[in-house]
Amino acid sequence: MEQKTQDFDVVIIGGGVIGCAVFRRFTLMGARTLLLEKGEDILSGASKANSAILHTGFDAPPGSLELACMQAGYAEYKAIHQKMNLPLLETGAIVVAWNDEQLAALPGIIQQAHENGVLDVRQLSSEEVYQREPHLAAGALGGVIVPGEGIIDPWSSPLAYMTQAVKHGGQYRFNAEVLGAEFNDGQWALRTQSALYRAALVINCAGNHGDHVDALWHTPEFEIKPRKGQFLVFDKPASAQINAIILPVPTARSKGVLLSKTIFGNLLLGPTAEEQVDRDRAEVNEEVLKSLIAQGKRILPSLTDYSVTATYAGLRPATELKEYRICPYPEKQWITVGGIRSTGLTAALGIASHLETQYLQRFPALFALTPPAVLEWPTMPMLSEYSPRDYTCSGNGGVVCHCELVTRRELEAAFDSAVPPGCIGGLRRRTRVMMGRCNGFFCSNNVAEIIGERMDNTLITGQVK
Repeated sequence: MEQKTQDFDVVIIGGGVIGCAVFRRFTLMGARTLLLEKGEDILSGASKANSAILHTGFDAPPGSLELACMQAGYAEYKAIHQKMNLPLLETGAIVVAWNDEQLAALPGIIQQAHENGVLDVRQLSSEEVYQREPHLAAGALGGVIVPGEGIIDPWSSPLAYMTQAVKHGGQYRFNAEVLGAEFNDGQWALRTQSALYRAALVINCAGNHGDHVDALWHTPEFEIKPRKGQFLVFDKPASAQINAIILPVPTARSKGVLLSKTIFGNLLLGPTAEEQVDRDRAEVNEEVLKSLIAQGKRILPSLTDYSVTATYAGLRPATELKEYRICPYPEKQWITVGGIRSTGLTAALGIASHLETQYLQRFPALFALTPPAVLEWPTMPMLSEYSPRDYTCSGNGGVVCHCELVTRRELEAAFDSAVPPGCIGGLRRRTRVMMGRCNGFFCSNNVAEIIGERMDNTLITGQVK
């Protein structure tokens, strides 16, 4: 069968948080953009599982591209989040020292933070740590307070970036894995199973498969080495046991295991840092999770009183080097964005801005730019436990998911939106339905009825009446 051919100025490969932010940026620049995602929905890969922290960059390598992108992304998120109804819980963070070696490392952490321009970071005595966090285990010798760290919605944010792009003419395709890439006469031809797309500029944001996508046309400059992180989610009442994000003193290999509130009202513990070969499956391991619980209880003994309501694991697209691997190829009209690990949620908007600068300064004018005269700001559904929710408003059709207080109107609105969900996972991330303590046991029938035939309804095992 002859493939349909479509022309665009820019094609972005990968619908994770980086791809969504880049899609938004180039669309608002005035380019004709297309986002290709091989999964059934955005955030199908690495981006769907993270700790959802908005980082100040206090502990990033000084002078690094990572630091610049994080701080630019941090500033832009704070500037635009209210325009799109995106939540921000400004909890601050405390790096806690539990032994003399860690205590001796605290001045270095402060010095690095100040070098990075995060000037409100300061040391806390043991007494000050417990004044702020009275439920911590005994034995904390001191800490470092980072007031600017916060918690955001890890899923609504990239959805908002993509939605704004779509509202300004950007297009997207799900189930569109790029299988071939050829560059001829100043144009790329990208082949998927069902279509051929031509583009003047290609931006590879394929995450855990970024090197594989680059390998379609040259030898990649890096190799993805997936790093798995397992997380535990404790029941909502547990979140009252901490006030700030509780961070360990980092090691050379990992930032370590943290405790944090989530924007949805739970308490998060994790992540682990485990190397693996598989790039697509991130499975939880019972023994590792037991060890993680033990670590958490050593930090916060009161966790014994609360139940774990969910576990999950994600894969960070690490490479053989720690830094971001952003590789522009002006002569080939291609940019690769690789090696974006745990700071990607914060840095996404900054990375997108950096790519705009790279294109304007280093590439020839490959296409005309016609930016919109007036920007439209989509209003995203509010899923934060700390803000007014739809279930408190009249005419919502009733609560469907009682664990997460999701209404029928919220579910219907997800399907009527500019970027409707492509799968059950996408619906869950857009609404929080079936993500509470019962994991959909009580509401899945009603959810299946609402979904109907609007997508592959894997919840249905028989006729819904």
